[in-house]
Amino acid sequence: MGTRKELKKRARLSVKQSYWRAVSVCFLIAMLTTAYPVTTTFFGFHAVSGGILSEPSGTSDLSNSDVVIQIADSFVPGDSIVRQIPEVVLEAGGLVIDICTSAGSLLFSVLRAVNGFILEDPGAVTAFLAAGAVLSLLGHIFISNLLIIGEKRFFMEARRYRQTRISKIFFLYKLRCIWSPAWVMLCRAVCQTLWNFTIAGGIVKHYEYSLIPYILAENPRIGRKKAFYLSRQMTQHNKWKLFQIDLSFLGWKILSLPTLGILDFFLVNPYVAGCRTEVYFSLRRNYVLSRCAGYEYLSDSYLEHIPSEDELLISKALYDDSQGPYTKISYFAPEQYPVFLFSVQPPARAVNNPIKADQKYDWLSYIFLFFAFSVFGWALEMLASLVRNGKLPDQIMLVGPWLPLYGICGVILLLFVKRFSGTPVVVFMLNFSIYSVLSYLLSWLFESGLGLQVRDYDNYFLNVNGRIYLGGSTAFALLGCAFLYYLAPRWTEVFQKLSREKRMILCMVLTCLGIADIAYTILTKL
Repeated sequence: MGTRKELKKRARLSVKQSYWRAVSVCFLIAMLTTAYPVTTTFFGFHAVSGGILSEPSGTSDLSNSDVVIQIADSFVPGDSIVRQIPEVVLEAGGLVIDICTSAGSLLFSVLRAVNGFILEDPGAVTAFLAAGAVLSLLGHIFISNLLIIGEKRFFMEARRYRQTRISKIFFLYKLRCIWSPAWVMLCRAVCQTLWNFTIAGGIVKHYEYSLIPYILAENPRIGRKKAFYLSRQMTQHNKWKLFQIDLSFLGWKILSLPTLGILDFFLVNPYVAGCRTEVYFSLRRNYVLSRCAGYEYLSDSYLEHIPSEDELLISKALYDDSQGPYTKISYFAPEQYPVFLFSVQPPARAVNNPIKADQKYDWLSYIFLFFAFSVFGWALEMLASLVRNGKLPDQIMLVGPWLPLYGICGVILLLFVKRFSGTPVVVFMLNFSIYSVLSYLLSWLFESGLGLQVRDYDNYFLNVNGRIYLGGSTAFALLGCAFLYYLAPRWTEVFQKLSREKRMILCMVLTCLGIADIAYTILTKL
């Protein structure tokens, strides 16, 4: 393996040539997984401890440190040992827990479930707690772990191909290659968790297993035994060097704290990800050149070797003769990895024509998308609350399974923001602003007009009067981008398959149900 100075120099050059894409990828991974807990804590994706709880008061929207305190209070008889710890020490320790952990992690989902079972009526919450724990587990297996592999794939390609797309983080879903990588990553997590109980063994195994996501990113179909074996062999005699490299980033992590995690987003996370990618390729190169056992599984030569134009033309001609899935829509993308030459090919049904985010919609489609996005937003909030708190939200304004705020924002995006679809950063900022303003106004109107508190984010970092907070607006901005660029075109494609009469009937029924629900809610709350 090369020296730290050489690796970091190559990492800086690699990240610099595709800087904004690297920043965007790390931002998405931070928001969608638990990979960067320090960053997401300051964005307020979970409550931050505000001090010692005088009495346990339920499980909803508690910080991770408060959950730990409640566990201690519940299981220690008599005077809790938590009460004997100086308040300054307790709050400092709580802040460290909140910063270094994620509320979406499986561990804290289970701890919240245990708290809810102890502090609330077991008969009423057991099913929700179990559902929340199961959803958290499934989310980690089939979403977080696969996206982390996708992040590795992006940085592996971006070293040589400057125009690597951000959507590369979803490449396993595109390939329909999910089960094998998910199983290997699950085994890795289980083994790592068991070794963590030995502390020293957990540190050693952390570095021994650290290359598994990269190996899966290069060869998604590799088996569990081979992936573990290759990672173990490639890190042999290099664990101390890997530890030193991680230790060298400690100063950057500390420096990012005064910036509330902003430095992490724009510099530290992409830099660290790029450096770890260089470490993998350094170890991989030595392993392949040495022809060590199993080197043939590291078979993606195009990650190191950029094919010439002649090579691409010959390969494309041979590929067309094979009638592969990319035959009809394959194209030569400048400075992008030749996906039609990847060792794992998607099924033909998974290769679709490019989506046009700026396509036109008729008035029936707008009505349908309003309700579709409203229902989708309601389902997401229910799932998020189950995973985070082990319970459904306490305040559900409408009887039906929809949240009109999502539908209103979605229609506004299609009417006014769609024209900026060529600039995703502008779309993201407009989504953020639109949702923040509308959410705040809606909460204010309900509180002043009906005396109802729609949202309560007082315990969340960077909130505005408890009505909105930075994390919620950021999450919706990402969801709004997904709606504009993918969900709306795909949903409309399905909707347009219905006859015009059926589309009109469906829209009329949805509109009548929505108006009736709103009228019922207003009359019953007055």
